[in-house]
Amino acid sequence: MHLNPYGEDAVRLALSLITDPPSDDAAMVARCRAYDLVIELPVTKVDRRATAEFLAEWLTVIDATDHAERATRLNDLLKFASAYPRLTNHAGDGWHLHYRDPQQPLASVLRTLISVGTALHLAGRGMHRLGRCAAEHCDKPYADFSRTGKQSYCSPACANRDAVRRHRARAASTR
Repeated sequence: MHLNPYGEDAVRLALSLITDPPSDDAAMVARCRAYDLVIELPVTKVDRRATAEFLAEWLTVIDATDHAERATRLNDLLKFASAYPRLTNHAGDGWHLHYRDPQQPLASVLRTLISVGTALHLAGRGMHRLGRCAAEHCDKPYADFSRTGKQSYCSPACANRDAVRRHRARAASTR
């Protein structure tokens, strides 16, 4: 995966794995490849289990109540994902940076990629750009990639449903 300057691809992959967990190893491979992640070693159920455990930890970054706590939680994830950055052309598709050692199992690759991508996203776009959906009966996580940085819903559908709910509540209170 080529990390963009804001870590967007890695954060989108994390959200995809959380909101729609792959059901088996083949689905895990397909999902990672859909996000342009090159898979170097066979994927196993251990990778899926370790990835699910890591993503539960990653959600604590989203659920942090202030920026300092968010940074502390993310730094805790980063210290287990550290390797010196290295240039690589492992897939023959162009030189790019990796923040991990070569020949790592998928769970380790995802831990590093998502941790570093999240750090790039927050440092580049703002520490407030992760959250949980503000709509009633929805607590899906989201990452704000918007131009304005004002997102508070996981999807346009949740934003629209919540707007309709608020409108109906106002209309009912004026009767």
